[in-house]
Amino acid sequence: MKKILISLAAVLCFTMSVKAADDTMNPLITAMPSMSIAPDGRAAGMGDLGVATEADFNSQYWNPAKYAYMYSKGGITANYTPWLRSLVGDIDLAYLAGFYNFGDLGGGIGASFTYFSMGDVQLMDADNVDRGTVRPNEWALDLSYFRKLHEYVSMSVALRFLYSDLNNGRAQTQENIHAGWTMAADLGIYYRQPIELPMGTSHFSLGFTLKNLGGKISYSDDISNFIPTSMNIGVGYELPCDKYNFLTFNVEANKLLVPSRKSTYTNRETAAHPELWNDDGTPIDPSNLDTWQMSTQAYSAINSAKGWFQSFNDAPGGAAEEFKEVRWGAGIEYSYNKQFFARIGYSYENFYKGNRNYVTLGAGFHLSIVTLDISYCAALASSNPLNNTMRFTLGFDLYGIKDLVNNRKK
Repeated sequence: MKKILISLAAVLCFTMSVKAADDTMNPLITAMPSMSIAPDGRAAGMGDLGVATEADFNSQYWNPAKYAYMYSKGGITANYTPWLRSLVGDIDLAYLAGFYNFGDLGGGIGASFTYFSMGDVQLMDADNVDRGTVRPNEWALDLSYFRKLHEYVSMSVALRFLYSDLNNGRAQTQENIHAGWTMAADLGIYYRQPIELPMGTSHFSLGFTLKNLGGKISYSDDISNFIPTSMNIGVGYELPCDKYNFLTFNVEANKLLVPSRKSTYTNRETAAHPELWNDDGTPIDPSNLDTWQMSTQAYSAINSAKGWFQSFNDAPGGAAEEFKEVRWGAGIEYSYNKQFFARIGYSYENFYKGNRNYVTLGAGFHLSIVTLDISYCAALASSNPLNNTMRFTLGFDLYGIKDLVNNRKK
């Protein structure tokens, strides 16, 4: 059953969707890959980016520091994504978020809840005995604090609890399979400066986040798994065409701070540590990069903090391969009177690191109290299970509702 559960986690890691079986691949695999899924329709419509975009109700996921520049003092949002519908029909991602800005008191708080259901899974053990049907799920709960440090700069910190249950408590008696959990923290910085132009006020923005800096997750007593810790950098520019029409351009880079299992570390340490050999017992050939595969036990023994730093210099291909681990997103948003929105984006990941390449489209409708966004993903490979993925967002401006109620009472 342990192998069944580990295989399930790997399959659900959508970075492996098409090419992972190829021996030349060296993707980064993590536990709880659902934490890397863009949950909202606006960001997903622009190539899955949001670190440096204009603040919105879902800033809690991307960069809570953006909340300091929200037009409203408080709001909530609900997001829904039917996930991998080209493969199965019962995997879903739900995301709830909200924030409150204290205003004159300085700063504010944000919170979110993520729930990822993997549908019904039939478990079979190594002896082909039916162990019943389970409904694996993952969820996370976080709380952030944000505040302005300067007229143009804000900062945020967040704490997160992550929980992953792959077998709903069912396991063979000789195998100690259990739910995994851990704690993590985020750090975010946001810079947004207005620039006066003849046609109106434009805005230049920069964003930086470190996400999921925390411990590893274990589903058994002897194996631990890295969570999707990442470093994200984005830049954006909002250009007013006239009083009512705006164009916003955004580019973002994302790198997982997770060590490579096929690693130069493996080759350097093989002579002193034979346990770093491959799981099948074959030795590592220093002249053959395809054999530089760290054993499960050795990879599991790397602690989180060491893994973050090791992730910058452990790829067998050196700096060139490290650069391939960066995932890129680019998006354009058009808005009319800040009420009607159209979006297009592109997400790129290197062939050898997962090959998630797709175009995204999105649309939005914003009134004084309600926000509605939707996005569509068109994968560039017809066999990619991300093809035809849609996301839906519904948000409410709580202070807009309060003002509307007060006006009706007058």
